[in-house]
Amino acid sequence: MLSYLGVNLSTSGIAKQAILFLHAFPLSAGMWSPQLEAFGNAGYAVVAPNAFGIAGSREQPGWTLTDYAHELAKLLESLNIERATVVGLSMGGYQALEFYRLYPGKTASLVLCDTRAEADTPAARSAREEFIRAIEAEGAEEAARRMIPNYFTAGSSVKKPELSAGATAMIREQSATVINDAMRAIMTRSDATPLLATIRCPVLVLNGKEDRMTTPETAESIHELTAGSTLRLLENAAHISNMEQPEAFNDALLAHLEEVSHG
Repeated sequence: MLSYLGVNLSTSGIAKQAILFLHAFPLSAGMWSPQLEAFGNAGYAVVAPNAFGIAGSREQPGWTLTDYAHELAKLLESLNIERATVVGLSMGGYQALEFYRLYPGKTASLVLCDTRAEADTPAARSAREEFIRAIEAEGAEEAARRMIPNYFTAGSSVKKPELSAGATAMIREQSATVINDAMRAIMTRSDATPLLATIRCPVLVLNGKEDRMTTPETAESIHELTAGSTLRLLENAAHISNMEQPEAFNDALLAHLEEVSHG
């Protein structure tokens, strides 16, 4: 079973307003701390699992996004959550789309944050293979060195050093093997672009306006291909937008959840 952080979870009744938060690579569920507190206080059942091998989740060598989606479904079932709003950021967005593909009936809505739908290009795949070789040689510290500069805006990196410090700590807790297993799951994912036109649940596309990894243009393309979706770009936010601008992120998510509940 996956380890997770959770608020307002009970196995004695059915959770009616549940949120499933799926974390970015190569972080952990800890990145969702600002959301667990805010939405827990708002009365939502909130669960943020850790991917395979992270923070107590069992390791599964060679895992795929499909494997993870099935494990997420088992976790929700164990917590008596029939349907959830699935919020995925970056790698979590890939996982959210795969979860919807396999379990549309369990998906109340989707929130796709700082992510993309298309599969890797040959150039992107080659870059990921080079990343894997570097992590095999240098370990988690190399992953932090490469990833952290892309996570937050320059302004936040100076004014809020705790953001980079927190993200670095999450990465350092992982082994090179676990990091590379997650990277292989990312690089072998299928193209989810055709899926976008088939989505029938409400969709919010959230993206940092200064995200250099998945740009606003990438978010706009998801929005344009997903009928009825809403696009929100967050000011002064880069790739890990929920940590950098938690209040704006939470406001956008809360508005989405209220629309879903009234829809």
